[in-house]
Amino acid sequence: MRIGIIGLGGVGGFYGGKLARRYGPGGEHDILFFCRGAHRDAVRTGGLRVISREGQFVAHPLAATDDPDELGSLDVVLFCVKGYDLAGVAERVRPAIRPDSMLVPLGNGVNNDQVISQVLDTGDCLGGCVYISSHIEGPGVVEQTGGSCKLLFGSRTGAMEPYRGLEALSRQADIDATLTPTILEDVWMKFAFIDPVSGVTSLFACSIGEVLHDPRKRAVLDGMMAEVALLAQAEDVGLPDDVVEQSLGKVRAFPADAKSSMQLDVEAGRRSELDTMLGYVVEEGRRLEVRTPVHAAVYDELKRRLS
Repeated sequence: MRIGIIGLGGVGGFYGGKLARRYGPGGEHDILFFCRGAHRDAVRTGGLRVISREGQFVAHPLAATDDPDELGSLDVVLFCVKGYDLAGVAERVRPAIRPDSMLVPLGNGVNNDQVISQVLDTGDCLGGCVYISSHIEGPGVVEQTGGSCKLLFGSRTGAMEPYRGLEALSRQADIDATLTPTILEDVWMKFAFIDPVSGVTSLFACSIGEVLHDPRKRAVLDGMMAEVALLAQAEDVGLPDDVVEQSLGKVRAFPADAKSSMQLDVEAGRRSELDTMLGYVVEEGRRLEVRTPVHAAVYDELKRRLS
């Protein structure tokens, strides 16, 4: 297969790095990185260095490029960009996508597959999500600092057979990948904790541990989780009855001093996934007549600060 890793940040660098380590130039599968600037140049010169809890390695893709034409025709496209870049990047790589190309978004939103499908009129768009904390440490270097590193993907139709090859080659690359017939529920289960945690830590500029141990902050977190559960129900997504408690369990598993990715972006004055997560809940809540007052209040305050 010819596999394109679109975006070489923390997510793309970690999973793309593992694929490129296993299937280097001349290997069974072609691995291509779509990235830019100093990061691209460093990878071209010395490969991609991945620092993880398992150790370090250097991976060499078949190519690292910011030219869509150099990607060729791709069998698999892993979209590893933030939600605010997803539509634009999908349009950019359109020349590399065939009707049977598997398109797998790995971002934080619950509607990433729909965003891609609205932009492109071709390709087999799947759902996907990952559990990882990772970032670019410097040009040509990606570091994984936490998370189970699990990768889930699948079709909303529940079909399995067409995608088993992707699962197998991912596992052969030492990626903890699971093809699931319930990807919509899986994506929403992640969203049920990552969206509220991102919102609360960004709002109060505090660590996850501070949120859990401060009654006022914890009340906001609980309220946001309950609203996501209500919205999922309105969307006909079959989440378990104890989704809020399960989500809290995932939050408690983080180091007490951890910060959310969105919080780091907000504090650094960078673009954030505020609209991808909180904004989506507010807008969908209005469309489906689901009340989301806690989300609305947090979203409005963060939007005001960032304007």
